[in-house]
Amino acid sequence: MIGVISSPEPFKVKDVVLAGAYDLYGRGRVSNFLRSFNLLNMRLSIDDGNVEGNAIRHMTQELDMQHGGFTTSFDYIDKATVTYTYYALRQLPFTVLMDVSITAKRPISIAAGSVLEAPDALKDVQNYYNEIDRPHALISLLTSTAKSPTGKLQLCASNTFLFNEPHGQEPKVIHEMWDNSMHRMTFRKKLQAGETYRFSIAGTSITSAHDDDPLNQAERLTLYARLEGHDRLLKMHKQAWDELWKSDIHIAGDAQAQQDVHSMLYHLYSFVRENSALSPSPMGLSGLGYNGHVFWDTDLWMYPALLVMHPELGKSMIEYRYQRLEQAKRNAFAKGFKGAMYPWESAGSGAEETPVWALSGPFEHHITADVAIAAWNYFLVTRDTAWLREKGWPILKHTADFWASRVERNGPGHYDINNVVAADEWAENVDNNAFTNAAAIANLRFATDAALILNITADPDWQQVAANIPLLHLDNGVTKEHATYHGEPIKQGDVNLLAYPLKTITDAAQIKKDLAYYETRVPDAGTPAMTQAVFALLYSRLGDAGKAAHWFKESYESFLLPPFRVVAETKGGTNPYFATGAGGILQSVLMGFAGLDITDKGIRQINSVLPQGWKKLVVTGVGVEKKTFERE
Repeated sequence: MIGVISSPEPFKVKDVVLAGAYDLYGRGRVSNFLRSFNLLNMRLSIDDGNVEGNAIRHMTQELDMQHGGFTTSFDYIDKATVTYTYYALRQLPFTVLMDVSITAKRPISIAAGSVLEAPDALKDVQNYYNEIDRPHALISLLTSTAKSPTGKLQLCASNTFLFNEPHGQEPKVIHEMWDNSMHRMTFRKKLQAGETYRFSIAGTSITSAHDDDPLNQAERLTLYARLEGHDRLLKMHKQAWDELWKSDIHIAGDAQAQQDVHSMLYHLYSFVRENSALSPSPMGLSGLGYNGHVFWDTDLWMYPALLVMHPELGKSMIEYRYQRLEQAKRNAFAKGFKGAMYPWESAGSGAEETPVWALSGPFEHHITADVAIAAWNYFLVTRDTAWLREKGWPILKHTADFWASRVERNGPGHYDINNVVAADEWAENVDNNAFTNAAAIANLRFATDAALILNITADPDWQQVAANIPLLHLDNGVTKEHATYHGEPIKQGDVNLLAYPLKTITDAAQIKKDLAYYETRVPDAGTPAMTQAVFALLYSRLGDAGKAAHWFKESYESFLLPPFRVVAETKGGTNPYFATGAGGILQSVLMGFAGLDITDKGIRQINSVLPQGWKKLVVTGVGVEKKTFERE
C-alpha cells in the first residue's frame, strides 16, 4: 500500500507513494499518482556538524528481500558510525518504521530530527504537533495534512519517536516550524566513546481515498504503532514476510538467476496487498511511472505469477476490476457497444485515463479480454464457485457481450474486429489483430464455460461469434499479426502470445514457425522487457534448453540498472521498477521452466525443460493447496 523509494543521499527518502491515491495534475489531463508526505526524512548533526556531503565515508546500502528492509551504513568522519533501516510494515498497510543506530568513536553530541515535508503539488498545508502524556509513555506526534492539487483528496501523515529509555528518561523532544510546507521534531543526546544509541521512528501516511477521516486516522495508526512497540512491530512484519516466502522459487545451478528471480518476486509481493481491491501499475509502487495507472500489464503479465504463488494477492487485482465493472459498462455505451469495455488506462474510478494523444485509449480493446481471462483463471486456480457466481460471472458475461457487439459480421469466418491498436502497439488502427482476435475468442468461450458451471443459460451468440472470428496467416504459414502486416519490426509480443498464455495455437510445429519468424522482428533496443520472456517460456515447453536459456537472459539482463539490479522498462532505460517485465520473466520460470499450467483441473505440471546451466528448480507454496513442484 505504501511505497518508500530509496535515495543514495543519507537520511533521505526520494518519494513516498500510496496505492490508490490519484488526482488530476501533470501529464495529459488525467489522474496521476500523488507524491505523499515524506515521513521518513531525517536531519542528523554530530557536534553541530550536519551529517552530509564529504563528511560521509564508507557508505553502503543493501536491500533485505527476505524481510523487506532497506539499510544504509556509513561513517561520519572519525566521530561515529551510523546505520539506519526502514520498513514499509507488511502487517500495517499505511505504516512505516525506521531504526537508527549511532555508535560514537569519541565523545559526541547528537541532534536528531524527524522532518515532515509537503510535496510541491499539495496545497493548503496544515501542520500540527501534540504531546500525549500517559503514565507509561510520553508520545510526541508530528502531523501534517494537505489537499491534493484539485482539492479532491486530503493527504495526511503523522510520525513519532520510539525511544528505548524508560518513561521519564526519554530525551526531550522539541518541535520546530520552518515554513508552511515543512516542520520537524528534534532531540539531543550526548554519547561517550564506544557507546551505541538506538531509536526508531514510526509513522503513517493515509488519504481520504483510503479512510473517511484521514487526519485523525493517521494519528491513531501512529499511536497504535507506538504502543505496539518496536519489537512487536518488527516481529510481526518479519512473520508476514516469512508467510509470503512460503511460496518461493528455488534455483540450483545459477546463483545470479536465483537472486534476480527473488528480486522480481520480492517486488511483485511488495506492490500488491491481499484484501485491498487495488491493482499495481507497470511500475508498481516504485515511483510515479505511468502515473500509477493499471494496464494489461497487470492482468496479463504480473497477475499470473502472483495468482499461482498467492491466490489471495491475485484476488485483490481481480476485485479491482470487478468494482469498476459499472464504469466499464459506461465506457462501452459511450462507444456504441453493449456489455462492458474496460479502459486501456485505469486509475481510481475505472474511467478511461489514457491521455488523449495516446491512441491506445480509444483503440486498444484487447484489455477487455485480458481482464476476463484473468477472472476465469482465478476461478480455475481456486475453484471458488461462489466467487464465480457473484463476481467472475458478471465480468465474463458483460465482456462477452462487448465482443459480440464489437465484431463486424461480414459473413461466415469473417466476424472481423477492425480498427484496433494491437498488443504490438506499433501497429495502430489495424484490422483483425492476432492477439485481439484470439483473446476475444477466449473471452467468449470462457463466458460460455462459466455459464455451464453455474447452470446459467449462455447466450448462444457467444459461441457463434467465437467460431467466426478469423486468425490470419502469411503466405509462408506464419500466423499473421494483422491484416496489413508485412514483416515490420514489432514493439512487443503479439502473435506468440497465442501459444501462451492464450493456448489458441497448440501445434508444436506452428508454435516453432511463429517463434522463428517473430523473434527476428524484435529490435535490440527501445522495446519493453516482456516479449523475450515469452520466447523463453515457449522454447522451454518445446524442449529447447539452449534457446530457453538464451531468451531468458535476453529478457532482463540488459534491462538491469545498478546498483540493485533493478529492472528497467527498456534496455538503457531509467524508468524502474518495471513490474510488468518482472511478471513476464517470472512466468517464464513458473509456466515455462517449471511447467506449471492453469487448467480446468487446477494447476498441473506439463512437459518443459530447464534452461542450459540450471540443475534443478523447485517451486513451493503453489495455489490454494500450497503444493511443491520440481523439475531437474
